[in-house]
Amino acid sequence: MNGVLIPHTPIAVDFWSLRRAGGARLFFLSHLHSDHTVGLSSTWSRPLYCSPITAHLLHRHLQVSKQWIRALEVGESHVLPLDEIGRETMTVTLMDANHCPGSVMFFFEGYFGTILYTGDFRYTPSMLKEPALTLGKQIHTLYLDNTNCNPALVLPSRQEAAHQIVQLIRKHPQHNIKIGLYSLGKESLLEQLALEFQTWVVLSPRRLELVRLLGLADVFTVEENAGRIHAVDHVEICHSAMLHWNKTHPTIAILPTSRKIRRPHPDIHIIPYSDHSSFSELRDFVAALKPCRVVPIVSRQPCEDYFQDSLSPRPSMPMIPDSVQQYMGSFPRKPSTLWLLERRLKRPRVQGVMFESPEVKAGQSQADRDSKKTKKEKLSPRAGNLEKSSPHPLKVKKQLFPDLCSKEWAEAVPSCESQKMVTVLTAPLGFSVQLKFADEEFLSPETREEIGLGSPLIPREDSDGPAAAGNQSAWIGHGSPLSHSSKAAPLLGTESRGLSLKYLLTPVNFFQAEFCSRSFDQQVEKYHKLLKYRQENPD
Repeated sequence: MNGVLIPHTPIAVDFWSLRRAGGARLFFLSHLHSDHTVGLSSTWSRPLYCSPITAHLLHRHLQVSKQWIRALEVGESHVLPLDEIGRETMTVTLMDANHCPGSVMFFFEGYFGTILYTGDFRYTPSMLKEPALTLGKQIHTLYLDNTNCNPALVLPSRQEAAHQIVQLIRKHPQHNIKIGLYSLGKESLLEQLALEFQTWVVLSPRRLELVRLLGLADVFTVEENAGRIHAVDHVEICHSAMLHWNKTHPTIAILPTSRKIRRPHPDIHIIPYSDHSSFSELRDFVAALKPCRVVPIVSRQPCEDYFQDSLSPRPSMPMIPDSVQQYMGSFPRKPSTLWLLERRLKRPRVQGVMFESPEVKAGQSQADRDSKKTKKEKLSPRAGNLEKSSPHPLKVKKQLFPDLCSKEWAEAVPSCESQKMVTVLTAPLGFSVQLKFADEEFLSPETREEIGLGSPLIPREDSDGPAAAGNQSAWIGHGSPLSHSSKAAPLLGTESRGLSLKYLLTPVNFFQAEFCSRSFDQQVEKYHKLLKYRQENPD
């Protein structure tokens, strides 16, 4: 991947990993070759700046949404904000990089000084006549395409390499010509060969669309047998393909590249035609600009030592404006789906009630059971105190509801009493349950008589008295799914409500140390039958 995050700025060029982008907020694309678009896909959702041709190809081939693509005219200067309030701005100028259709160099000017990012480029002396480079501005940092920055690698100019290809084709007048190319680039070479040999060049439909966009000569077709020159994908040039092609017609293949490639077949010819600057051209370019610093774009190939004699003194490090720092440190307004998913996965999970079967715990010692009981008492210490002071639930009822025991069921509850918070009761499993009074009924008369309670606990939907007005919510288990306002409809039926209240009024120490969900209800009913018997036979 060839891309950079420019330090101390919110600028990223050919860099598309948002996870590693840090404070980058302005993203630029130099051209559409695959090694400069790693991580860029149809899911991209940030403003992206590029040339008009690249913008068209980006939407057409990578399906990036047009709402994020910002096409900037080549040869013009554009002012872009560096913060959210527009206090700090920068100027960016796009210049033709002479590499492939739509490729550009970026010239940035701002609080950070001046930065030239070449991207992939093939140097020509005419580049020094660009208006942005002729004003005598000192270039502080030069991000340089160092693909061919090797003194041992001597490359001809593109004109000389094109002449070698023409001579090779002339030596094979009866052969078909297969030219291996990448998906983008060297279209001008194909046009030159078509005009030189007065023949059609056969292209794929995708590349034909591109050459029409570029406005090249009408010498291209998709008809397989229309001409002897065929542009194919470079990976198709192999030994087996050469055998297949030569069975039907004599064929040679040409790979126009400066890379060192092994020839798998005698009829495959490698011509050093390159769209990257040669070492000598890089030396001339740096010597003409005299930047303060050279940073290689291909990081695995250091090249700074080759240009030390052409560098200017380095200036001091500029200060980052406060507004830019805030801009770089702020999060995007619309977080990505992946970020939201990671945040959700980090939330603690709430575990529910787990009942252990007697079989699993059958071998547990009495000491373990006592320890488990002690832990439960620690979780609900107020329950233990309640049981010691008032072991009988009827006495508990009289202590908690002294004003209500002498009243009729239909009589309204005084507002001053209904607004008091009741002492915390303890449920069988250690749940803390808080109850408030209201002025409407909650249980059926049968259930009320059975448990000896004459006070409502949860208001009905139509509660509108002074007590209801003072209690916006009479609730059970605050923060649990049973919580609801006084205006909500009752959650439980009459029979279920009575059974629920039986659970709440059954002392914890009545339950066996080991119980399962199947015997839970039976133990509750057993307790309340015993309680009813004691009420009917007090002696």
